[in-house]
Amino acid sequence: MSKTNMKFCNSYFLVDPTKASVYDLILLLFSPNLISARFIDSPPDTLNSARRSFASRWMIALAIFLQKVLIFIRTPLAFIGRIITYWPNLLTANGGFFNLILNLLTGKLVKPDESSATYASFLGCTDRRVELDQKIEVGTIEYKSMLSMMASKIAYENKSFITSVVKNTWKMDFVGYYDCYNAFQEKNLTQAFVFKASDTNPNLIVVSFRGTELFSSDDWCTDLDISWYELKNVGKVHVGFSRALGLQQNGWPKENISLIHQYAYYTIRQKLRDMLARDKNLKFILTGHSLGGAIAALFPAILAIHGEDELLDKLEGVYTFGQPRIGDEEFGEYMKEVMKKHGIEYERFVYNNDMVTRVPFDDKILFGYKHYGSCNYFNSLYKGKVREDAPNANYISMLWLIPKLLSGVWEFIRSFIIRFWKGNEYKENWTMRTVRIVGIIIPGVSDHFPLDYVNSTRLGGLARPLATTTPQDKLSLIA
Repeated sequence: MSKTNMKFCNSYFLVDPTKASVYDLILLLFSPNLISARFIDSPPDTLNSARRSFASRWMIALAIFLQKVLIFIRTPLAFIGRIITYWPNLLTANGGFFNLILNLLTGKLVKPDESSATYASFLGCTDRRVELDQKIEVGTIEYKSMLSMMASKIAYENKSFITSVVKNTWKMDFVGYYDCYNAFQEKNLTQAFVFKASDTNPNLIVVSFRGTELFSSDDWCTDLDISWYELKNVGKVHVGFSRALGLQQNGWPKENISLIHQYAYYTIRQKLRDMLARDKNLKFILTGHSLGGAIAALFPAILAIHGEDELLDKLEGVYTFGQPRIGDEEFGEYMKEVMKKHGIEYERFVYNNDMVTRVPFDDKILFGYKHYGSCNYFNSLYKGKVREDAPNANYISMLWLIPKLLSGVWEFIRSFIIRFWKGNEYKENWTMRTVRIVGIIIPGVSDHFPLDYVNSTRLGGLARPLATTTPQDKLSLIA
C-alpha cells in the first residue's frame, strides 16, 4: 500500500516504482491482472472498471521503468548537472574562453559562487536574457504573458539571482522566495517566488512556480508519475503534481498549520490572504513553466475546493508555458466553470513540438488525461494561433516523426540566422545550439526550453481581447 491512506476519496490509482522489480514489469506486459500487482494501490472496483489493454499496461511499465532508472542515477545525474552548469558560469565569470585561459595561467581565475546573484542554472545559461520587453504595452494580456514567462524563466534560479532581477532589473517589489516540502518524497522540492508589479493598474501580485530541474531525478519522477485520484464532482487529478503543490497524507485539509515544513499551496495562499487584506485593490496571477505550469494550473482548483471565493475573485489570470496535463475531462469541465464564474483568464502556451505539453497521454483507456480550455500554439516561425489543443496531441504518432525531425533541423539552422532576422536580442549562444542538436535526435526536447517561449511571447503577435474570453471566443480568432 502507498503512504497515502486515500480516505478522502474512493477512486484512485497509485503506482509505487520502488516496489516493482524488472520481473514485475515483464509480467505486467503479459498479464491484464492489475489487482495482483504489488506496486499498484487501487480499489478493485476501480481496476475492474478499467480497460486494461496492452497499450495501457505498456505505458504503466514504461513510466515505472523510467522512474526506477531515474532513482538509480539520482546522485550521478545531480553531479553531472553541477559540472555541466558550472562550466558556462565559469566562462562567463572570466569573460569568455580566452580570458579564462589567461586568468588560469596568471593565477587570476575567478571561481563562480553557486549562491550568488550572477550564477545561472543550466536553463538560464541557454538564454541569458532577464530584461522585460519594453515594446509591449503595460497592462495588456501580451504584457502579462511576457512578464509571466520571464518570471517562469527566472524561477529556475537561486534566491539571490531572482531577488536581484526583480529589484534591480525589473524595478519591482520582491515579496518572498519559498522552498516548500513534498510530504511524499520527504524533501523540499517545490520552489516559488512572489513579487508585485507596481506598473500595472491594478497592481499585480505575481506568483511564479519553478519547473522541472533538468538534472533532478525527483522532479522527473514527479512528472512521470502516472498515479491519479478522483475527487467527487471534480474529477481525476494527477497525484505527482498534487504532491508537489502540497497534498497531505489525508488529502487537502482546508487549513494546515505546520511548524516544521512549508507546503506550497498553504504557504502561498496565506501570503496572498495577508497581502490582499492590506490592499483590496490588488489582484494576482499564477504562472510557471513545465512542472511549474502544472502547479500553477492546479492551484485555483484547490482554492475552489476550499471555497476560497474571495481569493478566486482576485485571481486575474493563470499563465502557463509548456504545461503537462493535470487531470481528466471531468476535471477540465470543473475548471472551466471555476474560470468562468470568477472571470479568470487561463492562457496556456505551447511551442511547436514541445513533448511535455503532450503528456501524460490522453489514451482514453486507463488514464484519460486532457487539457482544459484552448491553447496559444506557436510554430517554429513564432506564428501564433488559438486552438483547442496542439497538433499531434500524444506526441508519439509516427506520421509526425519526419515533420518533427525536419523542424528540429530548421530550429538548429534558425539559431544562426535569427539575430539577423529578428534582432540581436534573439541571438542564440552555443549552449542553446548544443540543446538544438539534442532536439534533432529526440524531437521536441529543445522545444520545451524557456528560450522559445520567451520568443513566442515577444514575437508571436497573437491578438487577444483584454476581457476574459471563453474557449469559443478564442476559437473565433483562428485565422
